[in-house]
Amino acid sequence: MIRYGLIGAGMMGQEHIRNIALLDGASVTAVADPDEGMRCRAAEVAHGARAFSDYAELLGSDLCDVYLVAAPNDLHAGILQKLLATDKPILVEKPLATTSADCRDLLNMARGRNAPIWVAMEYRYMPPLQRLMQAIDQGAAGTPRMMSIREHRFPFLPKVADWNRFNTRTGGTLTEKCCHFWDLMRLVLKSDPVRVYASAGVDVNHRDERYFGKVPDIVDNAYVIVDFASGARGMLDLCMFAEGSYWQETVAVTGEKARLEAFVPGPARFAPDGQERKSEFVMSLRALKEEVREEIHVDEKILNAGDHHGSTYFQHERFLKLVRTGRGAPEITLEDGYWSVLVGEAAEESARSGQAIDLRGKGP
Repeated sequence: MIRYGLIGAGMMGQEHIRNIALLDGASVTAVADPDEGMRCRAAEVAHGARAFSDYAELLGSDLCDVYLVAAPNDLHAGILQKLLATDKPILVEKPLATTSADCRDLLNMARGRNAPIWVAMEYRYMPPLQRLMQAIDQGAAGTPRMMSIREHRFPFLPKVADWNRFNTRTGGTLTEKCCHFWDLMRLVLKSDPVRVYASAGVDVNHRDERYFGKVPDIVDNAYVIVDFASGARGMLDLCMFAEGSYWQETVAVTGEKARLEAFVPGPARFAPDGQERKSEFVMSLRALKEEVREEIHVDEKILNAGDHHGSTYFQHERFLKLVRTGRGAPEITLEDGYWSVLVGEAAEESARSGQAIDLRGKGP
């Protein structure tokens, strides 16, 4: 039995608990969160896991074989600095930290560490995106030249102490939410980003809200263009006030042979009928001038365990295999986490300054 210790027991932490419960030979035995409500609810979801108000007490309890960090973004760096001193595997939710400087510090601290550190990027493991990447690896598109991602969805949900309403705690929307997308672009295009240009605004969401006398400053819509060293380019179209969109994410990759597209619905609990819809994969073949469309099937128990279309479960499956065998490297490394934050940070800076941000020479 692999015993997980969860640090940060809010909405995402509880999604992790539900998905770990679906795995054979794994359980959450301890949870830590300063908020009593979240702490008690998570312990209940984990069927009696021991609850701590301070994660330092969890570390001293010797109840865990693996640490899972799902605390608010601005706490990641400090928590990880403590966890790196242990000899246990770590799974840390995205973003790795709120600034690229903190990510670089963590990279330096982790050098020579034997136990793996895996940055949780759930979107990589969404079944329709796995199908898209399989087709790319098989050469269906040819050489990927362009990648576009559209996410049109509901606004950020309420969180404990409303920590997700301010850039200082989240790293900004283009880091907090969109680090997934920069990671996907870099993975699919197999190249590092060299230039980022963004246009973004705070136009609809949270404008009437006040916290401690302050108005939320997180952007709620953006267009972002990313140039890559290979000559490929990516684009993000983000809207956080698009409730009711049939597809929450649409990911398209185009090469000289075909355009490949993955279509992902939003969480079932936000659908008008409360039902989970099937995702789709579409291949538009240039030479034959025809379209091939597939429905992607995912087990209902896995879909019902979270809001990320089964991806949390599939990522845990891969992470647990690494922990059990002790062979190989994390599929999502600290370097991957660094790049995803660096691009998000550059996009936030570009949106404020109106200037393209050059990333050449800024790799880890």
